[in-house]
Amino acid sequence: MKNYTLLLAFAFASFLSAQTEIEKVVETVNKSEIEGHIHFLADDVLKGRATGSPELKIAASYLANTLRSYGVKPISDSGDYYQKFEMFRFHLTEEINISLNGINFPEIVAFDIDAIDSEEDAVYLNYGLESDYIGKDVKDKIIIVKAGTPDALELRPALGSRAPKRELAIKNGARGLIEIGAFDEAIWPRFKHAFEERVSLTEGEKEPLPLYLWIQTSQEELDNLGAETLKIKIKSNGIQKAIIQSQNVVGVIAGTDPELKKEYVIYSAHYDHIGIGKPDAKGDSIYNGARDNAIGVTAVLTIAKNLAKYPTKRSALFILFTGEEMGLLGSRYYVQHPVLPLEQMIYCFNTDGGGYNNTTLATIAGLNRTTAKDKMIEGAKTFGLKALDIDEVAPEEGLFDRSDNVSFAKVGIPAPTYSTGFDAFDDEINKYYHQAADEAESLDYDYLLKFYQGYVLSGRLISNDPERPYWIKGDKYEAAGNALYGKVPKVPIKD
Repeated sequence: MKNYTLLLAFAFASFLSAQTEIEKVVETVNKSEIEGHIHFLADDVLKGRATGSPELKIAASYLANTLRSYGVKPISDSGDYYQKFEMFRFHLTEEINISLNGINFPEIVAFDIDAIDSEEDAVYLNYGLESDYIGKDVKDKIIIVKAGTPDALELRPALGSRAPKRELAIKNGARGLIEIGAFDEAIWPRFKHAFEERVSLTEGEKEPLPLYLWIQTSQEELDNLGAETLKIKIKSNGIQKAIIQSQNVVGVIAGTDPELKKEYVIYSAHYDHIGIGKPDAKGDSIYNGARDNAIGVTAVLTIAKNLAKYPTKRSALFILFTGEEMGLLGSRYYVQHPVLPLEQMIYCFNTDGGGYNNTTLATIAGLNRTTAKDKMIEGAKTFGLKALDIDEVAPEEGLFDRSDNVSFAKVGIPAPTYSTGFDAFDDEINKYYHQAADEAESLDYDYLLKFYQGYVLSGRLISNDPERPYWIKGDKYEAAGNALYGKVPKVPIKD
């Protein structure tokens, strides 16, 4: 009976503790404040928050001073919340003029192009696979191929064949490679906009293939690409280079436990978007990025407010990244230049998303990949949402490796991405993802309130758990974690 009484007392104490955590979340997560953050970040005045733009610096100032107002500490004694660094911007200053057998192709993406003004014979090589080069002399020639492979014709899957095709062209001595496809007209403009301007952390070396283009065309024109030799006429002033300045925004809150405070949970999101692009049917050319990623930024601000008032046992590091849309540049820079030792970072709780189509869900990239799974499920469930692993929705997309969380995963830090609910890549997602329609007024704030409450509670449960979270045994990033931390933390491996 004595043991039974102790068990009941323990259960009751646990219940009260859980209730207290919930109350702390409800007290600090405010719908009006959520709306205020998102409306500011997605306002037209910020012109889509493009990396390196003056408007992104305005957004950074807003974020830094919001953290300051909550009581989050800066990363230096000077009171500066900015991690500043240089990047290299590559862009075309004017359109490329190109024709094949007298047919003009205006829809072009240039991965690389030097200044050129030429009229010559190009070599058609079907898909440009290894077998297509047999018996063909392409030295110093421009190669024309169909985009992708016979098994991967759509735009997203076709991107996976870019690197091997380029390597084959270089290996065979080609001077240029042009891939032509008939892609989904709803997706192509977003893809084109993403590559009209590229940013890198390094200046880069001279490319051995100075011409690499993708062209969008009709299926009929694609089917007519049968001739072995094509007359190509091409003119461009090439890709230009410039140095730009940008910044991550970083703040910290110390934990309350004498030992666990030495460990940090990172709360992160990217605050850049894609700026100004092609006008939509209404003439709107500002891609506001409410879903991508004002929602994620607001999640970080929301948990920062909560933890500033009610710190957890572990310390918290808040990082808002620049340059995600340019190739995860802010997070890549951060892991190369951390403000605190990476081995003290025991978890990265990232949030990012392109939209939602199911307001009963919180969809999480990596839910099933770390031992903190149950904390995220509990956090979402407490506020009426079901946590779903993103790989249950679209495993072929590899979404875990396409947001800032992967920069931390690659160095071994367990790092899921908590996103708004979706159960398919459907028209509702495509309507807003990297579109001018992604405005603050289009969001469901009653749903977002529950989403943020679930995120904050999940973070609190992870940060207060005496057991340190880790990769599920056998995860592809487990070895990197073992190397970073020196050994496998002694935690239970959960299904």
